[in-house]
Amino acid sequence: RMIKRCNDFGAGGVSVAIGELADGLDINLDLVPKKYEGLDGTELAISESQERMAVVVAPEDVEKFIAQSNKENLEATAVAVVTDKNRLRMTWRGKTIVDVSRDFLNTNGAEKHADIYAQAPAGELFPKTEYSDLSRKWLETLSDLNVCSQKGLSERFDSSIGASSVLMPFGGKYQLTPAEGMAAKLPLSEGETTTATLMAYGYNPILTSNSPFHGAMYAVVESISKIAAMGGDYSKTRLTFQEYFERLGSDPKRWGKPFSALLGAYVAQMKIGSAAIGGKDSMSGSFGDMDVPPTLVSFAIVTENAGQVLSPEFKNVGSYVVYLPLPRLEDDTPDFDALHRNYSAMYEAVKAGKALSASAIKMGGLCEAVSKMTFGNGIGVDISYGGDLFAPEIGGLVVETGDSGLFAEIGGVVLGKTVAGGGITVNSVTVAGALEAWKAPLERIFPTKAREEETPLSDYLYGKRSVHVAKNKIAKPKVFIPVFPGTNCEYDSARQFIKAGAQPEVCVFNNLSQSYVQDSLREFAKKIGESQMIMFPGGFSGGDEPDGSGKFIAAAFRSPLVRDAVMELLNNRDGLILGICNGFQALIKLGLVPYGEIRDMDETCPTLTFNNIGRHVSQMVYTKVVSKLSPWFSKAELGSVHAIPVSHGEGRFVADAALVEKLRANGQIATRYVDPDGKPTHDIAFNPNGSIDAIEGITSADGRILGKMGHSERKGDFVAKNIIGDKDQFIFESGVEYFK
Repeated sequence: RMIKRCNDFGAGGVSVAIGELADGLDINLDLVPKKYEGLDGTELAISESQERMAVVVAPEDVEKFIAQSNKENLEATAVAVVTDKNRLRMTWRGKTIVDVSRDFLNTNGAEKHADIYAQAPAGELFPKTEYSDLSRKWLETLSDLNVCSQKGLSERFDSSIGASSVLMPFGGKYQLTPAEGMAAKLPLSEGETTTATLMAYGYNPILTSNSPFHGAMYAVVESISKIAAMGGDYSKTRLTFQEYFERLGSDPKRWGKPFSALLGAYVAQMKIGSAAIGGKDSMSGSFGDMDVPPTLVSFAIVTENAGQVLSPEFKNVGSYVVYLPLPRLEDDTPDFDALHRNYSAMYEAVKAGKALSASAIKMGGLCEAVSKMTFGNGIGVDISYGGDLFAPEIGGLVVETGDSGLFAEIGGVVLGKTVAGGGITVNSVTVAGALEAWKAPLERIFPTKAREEETPLSDYLYGKRSVHVAKNKIAKPKVFIPVFPGTNCEYDSARQFIKAGAQPEVCVFNNLSQSYVQDSLREFAKKIGESQMIMFPGGFSGGDEPDGSGKFIAAAFRSPLVRDAVMELLNNRDGLILGICNGFQALIKLGLVPYGEIRDMDETCPTLTFNNIGRHVSQMVYTKVVSKLSPWFSKAELGSVHAIPVSHGEGRFVADAALVEKLRANGQIATRYVDPDGKPTHDIAFNPNGSIDAIEGITSADGRILGKMGHSERKGDFVAKNIIGDKDQFIFESGVEYFK
């Protein structure tokens, strides 16, 4: 453990990232690596560069640390020395340009004072909702920008990396019910854990604008209520805050807004018993005559058993839907005694298995909560309630249960029951078009739809099994896993091979210099010669540029030394090759699939290109095993359907009709995208890249080389538990079994 302290290069650059690491520092700015020439000393000292880290190591470890960094293809440079002078000093071009006492820095500058005027709330904080048409008001609420779907935005971010996401962002077989927060198992390099981290946020901009005190208080309550809805123990939560306010200047009323917000958050912490640890603030939210609304976002975090985590989509038809409200006092603050009682009861219900799903009340009130709960699995609801259906009764919970008496002793109200068909009926009024109203507002900005093929797809299976058998048996086969700049799935892949009984060898390609490149090529060839399998993991090699994904990997493997080692593995030692996502893209560009050899490519060859929607897509897909030609699928059932994560921007398989038919006839189409009923589809909800013939994975003619887009390595106990379906294709176990 060489690193004693570390810091990231955020705002303030060298001055902060290095300047915070020790009391005494001599920093040589001439040694700091530069992305751009022409920076002067001041620019070098304060420029932000967030992809960098500053670390402190002992003098005797400097060379060792730099050598270890080079092995990971990371540039490391010694730029400063810790001293006992208690001063921060910086030199540039032989001159000292900063020489400041640490004692002065620790004073945080000159002492300042400001007058504060905390204003009383303007008007009623929780007015009763007025409407004449319940159905219209319901749709209007779902169309509000604070309530509507953000799926097209969320899918741009990889939500399954690390194979530890307990909840995907959108749950149910249709992946349409937003999760209440983040739930992910703790990352481990070895072994397994059921300990998960839960995190959720709370913030209501309208309430906080009317009263920063109440807004911040309810931000804390909302964040903790979501933890309760996720099955977490609210009493163990800890908090962190993000604050963003207008430029304060010398106006006492402006100063009163953050003061009131922090006071409200403080009261909530004391009443609930959850402390805030750290946070981040900015008081520069002004541009011209425009100001940001008062903003204090509360984040609640707690650990919990992953098996106990709840998701909000309705699970069963015929369940009771129970509303557990949080009362308010006369001053519009929450009844914290009721909060403790309610959330304790909720936690006990979760542990007893009586809570099937749950949602916290947010800006859209009961309307938002029950509607979103219906979307994921297409399970509808029929409810009756005489109270306000649309008020943001923050702190309340909606719970699906099989026990109609759940929470009856503490004020729980049975709203109604879940029903088949996905419809919403409220007080005998049928609300039509709820899902469409919720999805529509941001569709033009963050689309979820794209052009789709209209050609009908046939459903087929290739019945012949693989006849290729490894002649060279080995108890613990070795797997060579190359890592390139941008690769991010090597750990997940190696873990699965270890669990399956293989011995993975992760090897980083170093391109810091031409000599390092040559060394890496020689090392790759050597490692391939010692291995029985090659696994190309996913990621974004070379940032997917230029000219598409996988090109950098393909260029390295086309070098004669590595190419010969690969072909020797295939031709002489019965080797296997697997490529997932970015690795599939590399296999395609090399010709290893579908041709079984590294060859020159031309316009007749298949390719993987940009998703039809024109952006990155991260979600779960259903894929069907339509051929068992490949040894990689020897443990899977023909025709079996699995729920597998995808995360890519270039995953659309393209080939001419003649080649597709040839691949189908040969059994080289291994897996296809299907809908929840197991039917191959062009529907973007289930075939998110628009692949021709719904092709997700293909093989070489003998099946020993498999390329697929879905991340089969991102599996584990309680992973993606809000998605229905079998998530294990036994690919890694099948690969190991091939050599036994």
